[in-house]
Amino acid sequence: MANSSVTNVQSTRMTRKLTLLFAVAGGAAVGNLYWAQPLLKEIADSLDVPATSAGLLVTLTQVGYAVGIFLIVPLGDTLNRRRLIPSIMVGSALALAGSALASNFAGLLIALSLVGLTTVGAQLLTPLASDLARDDERGRVVGTIASGLLTGILLSRTISGLVANAFGWRAIYFAAAALILVLAFVLAVVLPATPRRAAVPYSRLLSSVFSTVLAHRPVRVTLLIGATAFSVFTMFWTGLTFLLSSPAFSYSVTQIGLVGLVGLAGALAAQRAGRLHDRGHSVAATGAALGLALVSLAIASMGSTNIITVLLGVLLLDVAIQAVNVLNQTRLLSIDPAARSRLNTAFVTSNFIGGAVGSALAGLLWGLGGWTALTLGGIALILIALTIWLVNRRSGFMQA
Repeated sequence: MANSSVTNVQSTRMTRKLTLLFAVAGGAAVGNLYWAQPLLKEIADSLDVPATSAGLLVTLTQVGYAVGIFLIVPLGDTLNRRRLIPSIMVGSALALAGSALASNFAGLLIALSLVGLTTVGAQLLTPLASDLARDDERGRVVGTIASGLLTGILLSRTISGLVANAFGWRAIYFAAAALILVLAFVLAVVLPATPRRAAVPYSRLLSSVFSTVLAHRPVRVTLLIGATAFSVFTMFWTGLTFLLSSPAFSYSVTQIGLVGLVGLAGALAAQRAGRLHDRGHSVAATGAALGLALVSLAIASMGSTNIITVLLGVLLLDVAIQAVNVLNQTRLLSIDPAARSRLNTAFVTSNFIGGAVGSALAGLLWGLGGWTALTLGGIALILIALTIWLVNRRSGFMQA
């Protein structure tokens, strides 16, 4: 029976259609984290709470997501993902519907916390795709799915605002619930059978996330570089909001949101970066991407009053950081096939921590010296990442 399962999964390839489905499903799933961001004032007015309290909606959604990454994603290494992934997505659809129906602020907080907890389908799909992909196409497949995730994140805010303006804020949650439910059904039908894996006690499975990281030096190096780079990414984008809303530009929230669409270039970079891994250039390309991040920050630092310079910096930084992310993730998923879900848990968690640090640094550096201090702080962090890359590349500790 086990041999039959192995044969079944090996005969299933990540075709372009299946890869596209994974990218769309992942983008739709992760977009659920961001529907509320442009709607906070409207939600606050609707539920009769202060606008400052509405910020808790975003915070608890993100906290729920972090908990879900740690508690649910490792299960992908032991449970039947053909059942697990659609089940999680059905749970997400129910949480989204609960958000749409919430009659008070407390109910919405609980519902959105559950949305965050169950919005981990994308992080279960990526390791599965890595299992199904051939070694020479894994980078392309992971890059395409990462491109879908980034597109979902960037478009979710824009779509949310448009739908809410036309039909009210609850409509976006009803629509998202319906979409996730359809995708859950499609995935339940098309996901391939996978080999049965040995049962592992849940507590041991969670603790093995840490032991897996400790067992592989390349994992630790890659996670450190990734977290440092991602902290720069979140620090830059948080600081960019400060800059564009300052007297030098005085942009509205809508205008700032449109600037964010420049980040779609990062989605294209994510797709292309994976191909470099497939051609054996993963480590070298990571260094080149960090170098591009350095250049982008230097350009952006000169744009405190020039939107064209700022947009060029945004474009190049998004390309660079998304390339680093895809190359890091693909390299990690190539290290230990039996622990891909746990490695993905470590990857997302370390980036999440890096992002939190970057957001905190943005406020601190902006207060100390505005845009110049913030971009110089980003340059310093990228130089640290480049140093880690260079030292470990020479010693061979970055190879998968």
